[in-house]
Amino acid sequence: MINNENRHQKYYGHRILLVMVLCLFGLSLLGFAADQKRKRKAQGKDERVYLIHADELKYDIFGNNPDAQIVKGRVSFSHQGSTLTCDSAYFFQESNSVKAFGHVRFRQGDTLSLTCDHADYDGVDQMMRARKDVVLKHRNQTLYTDSLNYDRIYSNAYFFEGGRLVDGKDQLVSDWGEYNTATRKATFYYNVQMTNGDRKVTTDTLHYDTRTSVAHVVGPSTVESNTSTIETRDGFFNTKTEQAQMFGRSTIVDQQKTISGDSLFYDDKTGVSEGFGNVIYIDRENSNELDCEHLMYNQLTGYGFATGKALAKEFSQGDTLFVHADSLKIYTFHINTDSVYRKVHCFNKVRAYRPDMQAVCDSLVFNSQDSCMTMYDNPIVWYGTRQLFGEVIKVYMNDSTIRMAHVIGQAFSAEKCDERDHFNQCSATEMQAYFENGFVRYGVATGNVQTAFYPVDDKDSTLMALNYAEMDTMKIFFSKERELEHIWGSHPKNGTWYPVTQIPPHRKHLPKFAWFERIRPVSRDDVFVWRGKKEDEKLKIVERHAAPLQKFNTDEK
Repeated sequence: MINNENRHQKYYGHRILLVMVLCLFGLSLLGFAADQKRKRKAQGKDERVYLIHADELKYDIFGNNPDAQIVKGRVSFSHQGSTLTCDSAYFFQESNSVKAFGHVRFRQGDTLSLTCDHADYDGVDQMMRARKDVVLKHRNQTLYTDSLNYDRIYSNAYFFEGGRLVDGKDQLVSDWGEYNTATRKATFYYNVQMTNGDRKVTTDTLHYDTRTSVAHVVGPSTVESNTSTIETRDGFFNTKTEQAQMFGRSTIVDQQKTISGDSLFYDDKTGVSEGFGNVIYIDRENSNELDCEHLMYNQLTGYGFATGKALAKEFSQGDTLFVHADSLKIYTFHINTDSVYRKVHCFNKVRAYRPDMQAVCDSLVFNSQDSCMTMYDNPIVWYGTRQLFGEVIKVYMNDSTIRMAHVIGQAFSAEKCDERDHFNQCSATEMQAYFENGFVRYGVATGNVQTAFYPVDDKDSTLMALNYAEMDTMKIFFSKERELEHIWGSHPKNGTWYPVTQIPPHRKHLPKFAWFERIRPVSRDDVFVWRGKKEDEKLKIVERHAAPLQKFNTDEK
C-alpha cells in the first residue's frame, strides 16, 4: 500500500512539474510576443487592418459569422502600406483578418500586385491566401496559379496546385513551387518544365533567379532544342548569355555528335564548349571518338584542344584504330564553306594500334585536305610482319585505309622471315609503298638502295639463300596473295648470292638494320605505355648540303 501511494505521488509530482514547465514556456512566449509588439509599436508600426471604404456595412449576429462586419460594394482595406480591394468581404476586426470575395486585388507598393477570385488575409501573420484564377505580378515577372499563399513577413509566395511563371521569354510550369519577392528567386518541384524559345527543360527540381535569368536544375533533367538534347543531374543555364554549366556526369547529343563528361561548360555566343573528367566525344557521322580528361572546342573557329590520357578512335573500317598522345589540337580552315578542311596535331609520345597496323612517333599531323598523316621524330610503322622507319613518314589514307606510305630520309624496311633472325631488308634515302585493300602491291626505293632478300622454296617454304644487292633505284611487286612477284633494279653496283649456310655475319643485317619489337604496341591499352627508342637507337640527324653561293663575295678584306 505504501508503494502504491509512493508511485501515485511520483506520478502526480511529474505531471505537476510538466504543467509548471509548460506554463513557464507559455508565459515566456507571451512575454516575447508582447515584447515584439511593444518594439513594433515603439517603431511606429500599426498592425491593424483598416476598412477604408464600403458602399454597405452590416452585422449578422445570428448568421454563421456573428463577429464579422459584412461589407459590400467597392470595398477597400489597408494594412501596413498595402491595399486590398474586392466586391464584398467579411471583416473580423477583433482577429484583425479579412475574407474577401469577387475581383479581389491586393497591392503592395509599386512593384507587386495580386488578383484572384477570393482570398483570406490575416493581419497578424501577414498571410494572404488567394484562391482561383490567381495572378501575382512582381516587377517583370508574372505568376499564374489557382492556389497561392503569400507570406508578407518572409516575402514568399508559394503555390501547390500547379503554377506558371512568366519572365520575358522564359516560362516555367510545375505542380508546386515558390517565389520570393525579396530575392526574386523561384523554386519549382514536380513535373517542372521551362521553355525559352526553342529550348525546353524538363526536370523535377528547378531553381530560377529572375535577376540573372539563371536556372539550376537538380536531379535527372533533360534540355531539348531543335538540334540538341542535354541529359544532366546538376546543371546551370543562363537564358540571357546562353551559357551552360553542367556537373554530375552530363551528356550533350547534337545530331550525330555526342559529348559526355563529369563537368561540361558551353557558351553559345563565343561557341566555346569545354569538358572535364572522363570526357567522351563521339562523331557518328565520321565514325570517330575522342576520350580525354580535358577537352575544349570552339565551333565558330573550329579550334579544339584535348589532353589528359587523350585517346582518339577511328572505327569506320571494322577494326578500330586507337591513337594516343599527350595532347591533341585541331585546326579548321575555311569553316562553313565547301572548301573546309582540318588539321589534327598529336604531339609528344604518339602511339597507335589497330590489329593490322601499329605506329609510334613523337608527333603526328593529319590533314583532311589530302587525307595525309605525317609522322615526325623517329617514326616507326608496323603492318603484319613488316616494319618501316625513317626520318619522316607520310601515310595517305583512302576511306580510312592506307593508300600509300612515303618514307623520307634514312628509310628502312624490314620483314621478319622466320624465328631464326632472318629478315628481308631494304635501305634507301626514300621509299614509297602503294597499298590495295590494306596490303602492299607495289614499292619503290630510291637513293643508295641496299637490299637483302631471302628467296623461298615453293615446295617447303624454306629459305634458299640471301640475295644482297646495291643499286640506285629498286621497284618491287607483290601479288594479290601478298607473295613477291618481281624485283627490278636500275644501275646495279653490287650483287651477291649467299647460300643460307654460308652467309657472312656482316651481310646478314644491313648497316641500318634495327628491329623494334619491344616498342611495338600490342593492344589498345598498350598505347598508353610509352616505350621509345634508346639514345643510341635514334636516327642521327643528317645535315643537308647547303646551296652554293650564287655570286662572289666582293666585300673588301
